[in-house]
Amino acid sequence: MSDSMASGDVPEEHDSLGRSTGVEAEEPQDTDLIRRPFDPDKIDVITRTPTVDLLLSRIRHGTLDLEPEFQRQRGIWTDQRQSRLIESLLLRIPLPTLYAAEGEDEIWTVVDGIQRLTAISRFIEPQVNGADRLILSSLEYLGKSYNGASYDGLPGRLQTRLRETELVVHLIRPGTPEEVMFNIFARINTGGMPLSTQELRHALIKGPARDLLRTWSRSTEFINATSGSVREERMADREMVLRFIAFRITSPGDYTSQDFDAFLREAMRSTNTLSHDQRDGLQQEFNKAMQAAGDIFGPHAFRKQYPGRSNRFPINKAIFEAVAVNLATLTDTQIQALVERKDAVNSQFALLMTNQAFERSVSQGTGDVAKVKLRFGQVRELFREVLGD
Repeated sequence: MSDSMASGDVPEEHDSLGRSTGVEAEEPQDTDLIRRPFDPDKIDVITRTPTVDLLLSRIRHGTLDLEPEFQRQRGIWTDQRQSRLIESLLLRIPLPTLYAAEGEDEIWTVVDGIQRLTAISRFIEPQVNGADRLILSSLEYLGKSYNGASYDGLPGRLQTRLRETELVVHLIRPGTPEEVMFNIFARINTGGMPLSTQELRHALIKGPARDLLRTWSRSTEFINATSGSVREERMADREMVLRFIAFRITSPGDYTSQDFDAFLREAMRSTNTLSHDQRDGLQQEFNKAMQAAGDIFGPHAFRKQYPGRSNRFPINKAIFEAVAVNLATLTDTQIQALVERKDAVNSQFALLMTNQAFERSVSQGTGDVAKVKLRFGQVRELFREVLGD
């Protein structure tokens, strides 16, 4: 066991304000690594300079997607910050570059710049997204003249200046290899913090999976099983739900991916295509697994445990997968038996954590094929032993 494990000093993920997400940090994704050969001729990244008026037209017609939530989760801009962005436009101060991806349907999904576009639309055309109208306040240079002003209260020349302002948009066009596209966006320092892989998946893979992951992660069963300790700012909670779905769609024994992030992207797309009955069936399994985990492991559900130690570790995503998916495959009778023998389950799990191979499988390179198969197999065997199967 490493010194950090012995001291209980396990690194955790943090949001943009430095707050713990309640989830154990995993090794960061290597955003410089392209794992599969690709055709450079298919990389199509262009720079557009649309006017504010054109971007507002796209928002009105639904061809510019402002749905991604990660920037909103990190804190919606205050009226002062939004007002000063409008002031920058009035002063002809260039804004930072926007980044977006264009789908086959020609819809632009904004990955970096949502807050800026939201502020602009809220000031000029608040009806576009149903927001309350922005009234300028706390302006740094133009306050004497325009504090308290709405768009309609500006002189016509300034209204025109705003609408004719050109913004720089780096646009990744359709046909660009997906791995390259995710690689590019992973490097964007949105709001002072690089996007998490789940934030990227949420932004770039549209469909019902977005709402499904959000809903399940806010369910009473999930919140109770995780003791309400998983913060939602970096979408770690939604990634945990996605991992459960991924390994119910693809059995751990059939997992062969050399790119865990690509595996989860494919699972999110598959979730979009599930029938109503399939979604209901998976949700029932998910809720059953969450309830069972809480009943069996209590406050230590989905966390590392070690013999003779009572301190509580942060949630571990790899343990979450292995425990939740294995519980989902058991019958109600088997789960009840594990609940009745929960002391044995917990002591056996703590002993399993002293196994160096298992400990590595939930701590380092957790997407490795061999490590995935090992941790799922070991947890399955632990449950069987306690059940006497």
